Amino acid sequence: MGLRMKFNLVLLLAFAIGLALAGYLSDQILKQNAREEVLQSARIMMESALGARAYTVQRIQPLLTLQMKREFRPETVAAFAAAQSFQALRAKFPDYTYKEAALNPTNPSDRASDWEADIIQEFRNNAERKELIVERDTPTGRMLNLARPLGIYNEGCLTCHGKIEDAPKTMTDIYGVNNGLGWKMNEIIGAQVVTVPMTVPLARAQQTFTTFMILLGGVFVLLLALLNILLHFVVIRPVVRMAAIATEVSMGKPDVPEYIRQGSDEIASLSQSFNRMRLSLENAMKMLGE
Repeated sequence: MGLRMKFNLVLLLAFAIGLALAGYLSDQILKQNAREEVLQSARIMMESALGARAYTVQRIQPLLTLQMKREFRPETVAAFAAAQSFQALRAKFPDYTYKEAALNPTNPSDRASDWEADIIQEFRNNAERKELIVERDTPTGRMLNLARPLGIYNEGCLTCHGKIEDAPKTMTDIYGVNNGLGWKMNEIIGAQVVTVPMTVPLARAQQTFTTFMILLGGVFVLLLALLNILLHFVVIRPVVRMAAIATEVSMGKPDVPEYIRQGSDEIASLSQSFNRMRLSLENAMKMLGE
């Protein structure tokens, strides 16, 4: 096996190890960055929903208190206001959703699905947990779900959702007496769930990863070519030349031209030593011939 082959095998081995390590780390970093981007969007959506809820409680409910006695107005419900504020968003981004899922909701459309019920149960079992992040694979792609607990911390909520006899008749006439009643103070009754698709950020991360790996491979190929050129002209060609001269001298051929490499590197030093050895050998053979 020649020197060039050994040199290239070592470089290829080093490149393979480096490429695998760089590929693994860059893939993890890019995917983590994509996830953080999605999570940031989910948190902004969550804060937007909280803002809509707070505005409804502080500004809308007081204005419609008297009307609620004659007719139930869903606009006074903070959850309804938050959900409606996302309808305009969903017109352009249908995969972005917001839901206030509950185990016993007033509106049956807010009833928690199986995976949402698991989230609510997690909040119930761990009261100190204030946020839960769940990733799910769906028919439309991977989704990130950001959830926060919904609890009863204001006695005003029990006016509509406490005892059946205290609930507004205008509300029970619409939703009945079997939904959204019997809630208790400090009870986790549901969860706010924001769903954000991860498909686009992950696709961008994959594209960036592919581009990075192609560029890294191109840099290696260029480096390999340059190093092989350098190896050929600086090492291999001088050594092959000196080996050919040594072969001719050993066969007794006279007037073999000298090989002198200019410079101060190790190959130049080797060529100078080789020439001195050759002259010494020729002088010794001449003395023997005399």
